[in-house]
Amino acid sequence: MDDIQLCKDIMSLKKELQNLVATPEKDKTKQQKQREDELIKKIHILVQKRDFLVDDAEVERLREKEEDKEMAEFLRIKLKPLEKVTESPTGTPTEKKAEPPPPPLPPNKPTFTKTGIAIIKDCCGVTQCAVM
Repeated sequence: MDDIQLCKDIMSLKKELQNLVATPEKDKTKQQKQREDELIKKIHILVQKRDFLVDDAEVERLREKEEDKEMAEFLRIKLKPLEKVTESPTGTPTEKKAEPPPPPLPPNKPTFTKTGIAIIKDCCGVTQCAVM
């Protein structure tokens, strides 16, 4: 919403500036010249604010992309034991062999039960999730 409002403000200031610039320089009053300078400064400040918002949004997008990769890797590791239960060449399912537990997660990583993983997978397909 801030971005939209900034764009509207910039456009209205540009429109006013264009009207002032359309007047020949020799016919401009001192007030018109001052207003022109003020408009340029205001537009510059608004453009800087908008650039900051765009940069901030890009940083947030990259952070979320990295979190998505981490979650996909986490789920791949957790779901990997389920993939190992396959059919043997004789047509009977093989028993799952005991595997060492996965490496411990860092303390700031959330832990999920299999039910939690199913909820996340159903909720967001292992991508961005409002629950997360």
